[in-house]
This record gives sequence, structure tokens and C-alpha cells, in this order.
Amino acid sequence: MSKKENKIMVERETFEKNGKTYFSYFIKGNIRGKDIKVAIVPPDRGGYAVLDIVFGNEMQAELVVNPYEIKDDATGNVIKGNTYAVRTTDENGETYECNVKPFRNSDKMLLNMLMR
Repeated sequence: MSKKENKIMVERETFEKNGKTYFSYFIKGNIRGKDIKVAIVPPDRGGYAVLDIVFGNEMQAELVVNPYEIKDDATGNVIKGNTYAVRTTDENGETYECNVKPFRNSDKMLLNMLMR
């Protein structure tokens, strides 16, 4: 797992498509001896501009995990899960944050395995 001071870090790297340069966002890790890469995306396409601001000139940012529980009043079942965001703090102490989510269902499964 890409960690900095025991924190999970989201990294980014550039790729080219149709002559333009973009960033992809991911978490690297190792599960049962297998290197994996979990793709991370913003909740909507406009979120890429927000991620650019959060990352600034850096190539990694801290993953923030927010657990939640919702109780279904009709059944009494409790649904548990996590929401995710990336966060950085600049040299002036200003904090920047953007919600993110695993790209595919398989990325969600890998992220859950990494967090055990």
C-alpha cells in the first residue's frame, strides 16, 4: 500500500489521449503477494478540475475514509460502508478536499481488501 506516515495515499500519473495530456488517479497496494492498482475517480466529470486544485503541484494526496451507517427503518437492517475523499494541505495551512470513489466494482473490492 502506498503510505506516508501510515496514511493511504492516492497517486496520479499522466497519460495521453487524442493529443491531450490527462491525469489518472490510483492507489497502489499488495494483496496476498500480488501488486494491485485501484483506480480512483471523482463523483462526476467536473470533479477532475477539483482534483487538479487539490493535488496542486503534488503527485500524491492523502485518502480520507469516512465510515457511515444507515438504518433501514422498515427492515431494521443496518447498511455500513465508507465514503472517500482526497485531501492536501498547502504551505499556508489551507486544506483542499475532493470526494472520490473507486472506478469499477472490482476497484471497490480491492480497496476494501487493502483496508483490512
